[in-house]
This record gives sequence, structure tokens and C-alpha cells, in this order.
Amino acid sequence: MKIETVDALIVGGGQAGLAMSEHLGNAGVSHLVLERHRIGERWRTERWDSLVANGPAWHDRFPTKEFDDTGPDDFATKESVAHYLEDFASQISAPVRCGVEVTEVIENPDGPGFRVETSDGFMIARNVVAATGPFQVPVIPTVVPETPGLTQMHSTAYRNPDQLAPGAVLVVGAGSSGSQIADELLRAGRDVYLSVGPHDRPPRSYRGKDFVWWLGQLGKWEAKTPPAGREHVTIAVSGAYGGATVDFRNFANRGMKLVGMTRDCTDGVVTFQPDLADNIRGGDESLMALLQEADAHVAAQGLGLPDEPEAHVLGPLPACATDPVSELNLAKAGVTTIIWATGFRQDFSWLKVDAFDDKGQPAHHRGISKHPGIYFLGLPWLSMRGSSFIWGVWVDAQHLAGHIAGSAQTDVA
Repeated sequence: MKIETVDALIVGGGQAGLAMSEHLGNAGVSHLVLERHRIGERWRTERWDSLVANGPAWHDRFPTKEFDDTGPDDFATKESVAHYLEDFASQISAPVRCGVEVTEVIENPDGPGFRVETSDGFMIARNVVAATGPFQVPVIPTVVPETPGLTQMHSTAYRNPDQLAPGAVLVVGAGSSGSQIADELLRAGRDVYLSVGPHDRPPRSYRGKDFVWWLGQLGKWEAKTPPAGREHVTIAVSGAYGGATVDFRNFANRGMKLVGMTRDCTDGVVTFQPDLADNIRGGDESLMALLQEADAHVAAQGLGLPDEPEAHVLGPLPACATDPVSELNLAKAGVTTIIWATGFRQDFSWLKVDAFDDKGQPAHHRGISKHPGIYFLGLPWLSMRGSSFIWGVWVDAQHLAGHIAGSAQTDVA
């Protein structure tokens, strides 16, 4: 039986895999994309119903394709994003095979390249691109034990308020997912507790320009490394309800109960760190710093954008921050659901090659791993701040495609 061989195998059919396919195709490199589910699957089945993109459609797209159902300044729904990726795959005639899972990649024992085990058999690939993205395995801290009458879920399992049992909800994590889910539950009339940790809180827009525009103007998208001590700080930003700056003071004024970082749970009583006020102030500082940079840029460039002095005005800290709740008896508070908006971890257990550091993290330079022929794409800070975003993936994919094509030419020569 003839064994299928391919110059480049792309693992993952999301935005990273499709961007890689586009650039490899343009470079004349034969390749194959394997996707274990459907194109854009996480947008379809691992996000809540009302989710929209966190950036406007003019920004959150590939350079060669616009959204056909979303205005440039609007925020695409999750269904629109999934359809966009499908349409893009058709536009570039991407060689995608859906429903095929890669289970193991090892060095080819019989020659160059890699032996790739899949749910549909095995093949040989000269190069392998891990394009599985940053949102791989949901993380739920083992803080609250399983308790009768209490449902715990990751934000990937949340769909809408009607899905949840009657009662109050504790949302842990106040980044984009946690803050948006908590806001939706509050609007639905739920009693909501939101556990707030350290975060950056950018403006949705300022002086008539969206936050993502300002990141470009100020050169922040191209930053090569995160600020020291801020490597894992979450970003609280939202495109929901037409897009508005996430404001925890507003949440509290509307009745949401804010608490500090979740610490522990004993006998049904959850305890919180006494850090809520500091975390809110830290988010405020990130907001004000960006506004000040933007103002300085406007003045230096003579842009003539309208002033927005009200954006610099912060109200007093809410009472829940000045007199914080230190513990919560879940049963007495009527909490029947905990939603953990606590992020993800990467899983490269299928990639059994020497491409990782001593902590098990991908060892690479701009996505080119230390193991020849292995590449990573779509990871946060792969080459810059924008690397895990759709337009940033495009830039990184172009770089990797050039390297793969160049290696092929060298081998031929």
C-alpha cells in the first residue's frame, strides 16, 4: 500500500491553519490541513450563544477577505466568524480534511521527515506545523469540591442564562470571557458574584477610534515581549451590546457583587483574597496610561481627533471594594452555579519530538522550533503581541511559509 506523503502537514483548521495554507499555497509548497472537527469548530460549539468578536470587523480579519455580513465597525457574531473561516478556506481552495485527528507525530524511523498517526491512518510529512491555537484545554482550578446542588463549568460550556439552574451564579475570572458572561447574567436578572483578579482594562474606543486602532498607532501590536511582570495579565475588553469599555464600577452600581481573587473553599464557604480594590485600581492605571499615550500621540502627530475629557474621569470605588467580602457561603447565598473563566493550557502531547524546553513549552524563534521541520503558529507572543489574533497569525504564517519554502529549495539544490 502506498503511503501518503506531503511536504507540509498543518495540524488545525482554524485561523492559524488557514493562514498557513494560504501562504504555503502562494509559495508553491504542497501541503495538507487536518482538522479533527470542522473549520472554526471552537467558535461553533465552545463559546456562549451571544459571543461576538472582541475587535471590529475591519480589524479582526485576514487582509485578503472582508466579512460579507458584518459592517466594518461592527463586531462579528461567533456564527459569522465560523462562516467567514469556511468561506476563506473555499476562497483559497485550502486542502482541508475535516474529522481527522492527529494522535501522534514522531520522527520518521525509515527516512527524513515525520511519521504522523491520525484517526484515519498514518502518513509521512516533511514538515509539521502545529496550528492548534492558544485555547486548547480548559482549566478549572481544583478549589471547590463537587457538591450536591452545585454545578461547576468552564466558560467553554456556558451557553446562555436559561441553561443554568435557578439561583445565584459565581463567575471566577474577570477577563473578556468572565466579564461578558457576568454582565449577560446580570442583565438576565440573575444574582451574580464576580471574582476579579489583576487585569488590564483598555477603552473600547477613545477620541473616535477603537482600542485596536490605538494599539496599532502606538506600536503595541508589534511589541515583541510583554511588559515585565505582566506576562499573564488578562485583558477585560468586550464587543458585546455594540461595544463598550468594561467598567467594574458600573457592574457594581447595577447590582453585581464583586469579590477579590478566589482563594479557597472549606465546607461550602469560598474565601477571597483582600485584593479587589487593588485589582480595580490596577485596571484603572492601565486604562489611564493608554489614554495618556494616545493624547500624547495625537498632539505629536497633529491628528486633530476630538477631545474626550470624560474618559479620564473615574468614579469612586464601589462599596464592595472599599468594604470587601472575604468569604461566601455558597448555600446561604443561593449559589447554584460556578462558571470558571480561568483560561486554558496548551496540549502538545501528540507532538513527540524534541521541540520543547525543560518546562514543556514550545522552544522556538518566531515559530521555528529547535527541532528542524517542526513549526508553531497562533500562540500568544509567538513573534509579537498580535500573534494570536487573526491578522497577526497571517503575518507569522507568511514568515513560516517563507522558511519552509526556503528549506525545500535548499534541499533540492
